[in-house]
Amino acid sequence: MSKKAIGIIGGMGPEATLDLFGKIIRHTDAACDAEHIRVYIDCHTGIPDRTRAILAGGESPVPYIAESAQKLAAMGADFLLLPCNTSHYYYDEIAALSPVPVVNMIRTAAEALRQDGVRRVGVLATDGTLRSGVYQKELAACGIEAICPEGADQEAVMRLIYDGIKANQPTFDTLPVERTLAHLRDAGAERLVLGCTELPVAVARYGIHAPDALDATDVLARAAVAAAGYPVKSFSNL
Repeated sequence: MSKKAIGIIGGMGPEATLDLFGKIIRHTDAACDAEHIRVYIDCHTGIPDRTRAILAGGESPVPYIAESAQKLAAMGADFLLLPCNTSHYYYDEIAALSPVPVVNMIRTAAEALRQDGVRRVGVLATDGTLRSGVYQKELAACGIEAICPEGADQEAVMRLIYDGIKANQPTFDTLPVERTLAHLRDAGAERLVLGCTELPVAVARYGIHAPDALDATDVLARAAVAAAGYPVKSFSNL
């Protein structure tokens, strides 16, 4: 398999972009600099908020994402990653406008859960992602039931994302979101999925206990390394 270059449509947000890039590096089984993957990154922070676009009629992010895709392809990227779960509401439009393939992050996460034999999963994501149904659709296609937070539980997730990581806060009260996780488990979730790219950053930064969570960013990183034609480092070596 020939080696391919990766393009990352970043900026949604910057911390999530950095997290994905770091995970690509860590999952590449390389013994020196030259054995790593060539990665092009456009940290396009001017892309309009995806949840606002979906739920409140805000400006569409699609033209901005398409512009980034064009630039990354022109630079030499063979395929693209979109480290923003909410933006996958527009996946078909984005893929049609991109000169090179775009990996579907949510589909990749759902497939990983299917391979693990999960039947019911708690989905942690933005209001835009949940209300658009993109995770529910992909999970259902894999025979998995999605359990989503509601009311105060979902508000806690949104505050963690927007008032915590997106606001660049070094500390944050995680007790409300810890309650959300407990409620999802009580409702029958066998696993949780971190379905917003800020959430893995939040789990690590604020010390949230979620050993049963699947990190969709991590799954995307491993899939990208394999798609680029490079060896994926085994879990035992991480």
